[in-house]
Amino acid sequence: MKFRKKPVVIEAEQFFEKGVLLPFQYVGICQLGPKGWFIETLEGPLHISEGDWIIRGVKGEFYPCKPDIFEAAYEPVLPEP
Repeated sequence: MKFRKKPVVIEAEQFFEKGVLLPFQYVGICQLGPKGWFIETLEGPLHISEGDWIIRGVKGEFYPCKPDIFEAAYEPVLPEP
């Protein structure tokens, strides 16, 4: 069987370590640890790198996504007129 991902609108911000200014909703979610930046997810802390996307899922959970995967899976949503 084959499946298609349901179209769903997500919120995402790209992570940049230099001069990082986290959007308010990510404060406390992204943290700098001894081995670099990480994000708290439902599966536990995950390492995030420069340019990774931080996605808020459909249930309000957060997770990182590599830029190439993000580009292949998501496209911008244009504002409705």
